[in-house]
Amino acid sequence: MEEIQNKQIMDIKEVSEYLGIGKSKIYSLIKMKKIPAYKIGRQYRFSKEIVDGWLKDKIITKKDNTAAQNTVSVKLGQEK
Repeated sequence: MEEIQNKQIMDIKEVSEYLGIGKSKIYSLIKMKKIPAYKIGRQYRFSKEIVDGWLKDKIITKKDNTAAQNTVSVKLGQEK
């Protein structure tokens, strides 16, 4: 895995290992145009930098939500 961390361009197997999801899921994401990929001939390649950016864009919990979560916790605590 450390080898993959240092690679700048990954193939299907490497991006699958890097993301911790199956190769068939990677192919599904490509087909749905949900993951950034390059097609070179008949093979797909992934830029680690672009995949990392894609992951950051897909994050569902952000620091902005921390204040909102604290407010909810305080309100719940007051109801007790």
